[in-house]
Amino acid sequence: MFERLREDVSSVFHRDPAARNTFEVLTCYPGLHALLIHRLSHGLWKAGFKWLARFISSFARWFTGIEIHPGAQIGRRFFIDHGLGVVIGETTEIGDDVTLYQGVTLGGTSWNKGKRHPTLGDGVVVGAGAKVLGPFTVEAGAKVGSNAVVTKPVPAGATVVGIPGRIIPPRAPSTETDPQHARRKAMAEKIGFDAYGITEDMPDPVARAMGGILDHLHAVDDRIEVMCKGLREMGVKNCDNALPELRDEDFEAVKEDANRNAQEAG
Repeated sequence: MFERLREDVSSVFHRDPAARNTFEVLTCYPGLHALLIHRLSHGLWKAGFKWLARFISSFARWFTGIEIHPGAQIGRRFFIDHGLGVVIGETTEIGDDVTLYQGVTLGGTSWNKGKRHPTLGDGVVVGAGAKVLGPFTVEAGAKVGSNAVVTKPVPAGATVVGIPGRIIPPRAPSTETDPQHARRKAMAEKIGFDAYGITEDMPDPVARAMGGILDHLHAVDDRIEVMCKGLREMGVKNCDNALPELRDEDFEAVKEDANRNAQEAG
């Protein structure tokens, strides 16, 4: 029992830079309190003391603001940061090293008996306000973005964002020295769009789509320049005509969205 408690306290230090000492964690972290009380209620639930288990879980909800059904199965080093408004349903299964933030719901979409709630694999992270609804699996290492609504399985290592949740498969992050990164940035600056206002580990699908469009525009620019060079050598002067002006005000809304995504991701 004390070994599990040490693990739980250590997991808080590993995942919350605001944690200062063990005494503070033991006395001031509702996520830890809810987990410890759940272990008691879960043991009673399995032993057949259903009412007592539910009563204790109701007390935990009042005391911590976190509702965990005593039937839920939770692995080791589980961490709920802040915790207020978290709801975990009866048939939920949670693996090891899982992290939830405030306002998360692991809920069901059916009134039928049996498995109704999600299964979270090892190392899953669910952002603040996200809703994971239904009897499917979020595989190991996956991430659910803040306020996403997920209603279908998520593959290992993938990221889900948006309403409804859109699955973004994992990929190697680009770096400042990556030529593709530099070309995208140059084209983005040319048209006034910032596709890099988010972190690579929580990508925005719209920003990815815009990144693909920027790649295409850059390739088209290269081809047009080659064609114009040949036409000039043939004496054709049409390539000297100015292209339509890209006005800053036409891209203000895009810039605002990119900046807002950057602030939310940060």
